[in-house]
Amino acid sequence: MAQARGHSIPQQLNPQHHRTVLDVVAHSCREYPDRPAFTSFGRTLSYAELDRLADAFAVYLQRNTDLKPGDRIAVQLPNLIQYPVVLFGALRAGLVVVNTNPLYTPREMEHQFRDSGARALVIHKSMAHKAEKIIGNTDISQVFVTQIGDLHGFVKRTLLNAAIKYIKKLEPPYSLPGAVCLRDALEAGLGLKPSAVDCATGDPAVLQYTGGTTGLAKGAVLSHGNLVSNMLQGCKLISQVEGHWSQTTVAPLPLYHIYAFTISLIVMETGGHTVLIPNPRDMDAFVSELKRWDVSCFIGLNTLFVALCNREDFRQLDFSPLKITISGGMALTHDAADQWQGVTGCEIMEGYGLTETSPAVAINPPHGVRVGTIGKPLPQTEVRIVTPEGTDVAPGDAGELCVRGPQVMVGYWQREKETAAAFTDDGYFRTGDVAVQEADGYLRIVDRAKDLIIVSGFNVYPNEIEDVVTSHPDVVECAAVGVANEHTGEAVRLFVVSRNETLADTDIQAWCKERLTAYKIPREIIFTHDLPKSNIGKVLRRKLKDADQGAEVA
Repeated sequence: MAQARGHSIPQQLNPQHHRTVLDVVAHSCREYPDRPAFTSFGRTLSYAELDRLADAFAVYLQRNTDLKPGDRIAVQLPNLIQYPVVLFGALRAGLVVVNTNPLYTPREMEHQFRDSGARALVIHKSMAHKAEKIIGNTDISQVFVTQIGDLHGFVKRTLLNAAIKYIKKLEPPYSLPGAVCLRDALEAGLGLKPSAVDCATGDPAVLQYTGGTTGLAKGAVLSHGNLVSNMLQGCKLISQVEGHWSQTTVAPLPLYHIYAFTISLIVMETGGHTVLIPNPRDMDAFVSELKRWDVSCFIGLNTLFVALCNREDFRQLDFSPLKITISGGMALTHDAADQWQGVTGCEIMEGYGLTETSPAVAINPPHGVRVGTIGKPLPQTEVRIVTPEGTDVAPGDAGELCVRGPQVMVGYWQREKETAAAFTDDGYFRTGDVAVQEADGYLRIVDRAKDLIIVSGFNVYPNEIEDVVTSHPDVVECAAVGVANEHTGEAVRLFVVSRNETLADTDIQAWCKERLTAYKIPREIIFTHDLPKSNIGKVLRRKLKDADQGAEVA
């Protein structure tokens, strides 16, 4: 089964007969050379410029390093226009890209570099001091360093880079002997064409590492076929939207995350323009950037929608061009969906996916959004909902969601046992998520199996509690976790961010009592200023669960 996964792209989806990600990029650059492709920090690359710069990087890799097709190159960059240049240049040289979170600690970097066997690294200068600490313990022999302004004109480049280094002091000193400035590498290869590499549909394109919440992070091997299939599945669905939905897509989520990565490919396939937001946590700068564009597509997640809708400057923007909003990464609450539609006039199409599925499995279709569900499976995607013993559940019952389709990963990098355990005997990937399929095919994720809270033998799903509590007018966001209880086995602890300082735990419990069965009502409520989140804004329930039982979160 492992050999079959990721090695083909269904012809029903593929009118352009793409075989690889390289075919997608070549098609877009050929068809839309003068259109804007990516923007960051005020610099826009056209498709023609992207094509030339990607070629230049590929040429440098082929002529000035000893890297060979199939070697891994780690890319550790925030949302800069350098990212697509490096990505597509590396793929053109036949390399496998290892997407690496810029917020990683040196320990996490070392694990990922060693596990992937990366031989090269592209890193932003502000993170180079972390690489210095661990690079001697890896196989990396070639390092490229870049700064924010490297692809801007001379004046702006100088000002941007100086501001980051000397004013914001975000570039600690480092020593990486032999490191090459990415800008110099690109200049050396400009105007030249790389040698063609033999790239097949089933070849690995990206090693996408899981979050590692159940142990050390594993690399999901995503082939060219996986990524192109998921791109085409998304294109087929979103093409139902009238008008040029991808004219200006805002991407606040990082491209090294598979959600934004694949959406960017969908946008490219249609000749669209992606505006990259390097730091969505800087809400002032984020909203200021939004003012510059007639945004036709917005991709985000629950916490981001809530944060934006609570800002007056965001509510004053013109949303008339907005045709699509897509949500993923975490469950979308009814309250967040209602707020967003009330402010923007645009429904949120919630989708669902995993790193191992490139990522999309299902999404709410245009003109058929059903809040509280993740929509229907994408074209050419099969799902099963099974009991712990692996048998199909009765219609309407909850069970583990299992998925089979062309977007499902080849397997985990160099982990045969973990790969085998992740699949059923008939080739379905076990998601670990508890789901229900409705009679008309719509899917509902009840919760992550590992987040399930069992109170006196009853299953309690955090998503349900959070959806109820965030509908309270004084609650901004919340997160529910299970904690040990000598009487009930586990009890619900709820962390709440409130906009009303006088809101009390008894108010929340009274609200829940009207809407939830007694055993689901939080026993303990902790008010906090914010919730711990991942770099993409996903609430980290595990950090809350592991916190000191008696400590408040501030």
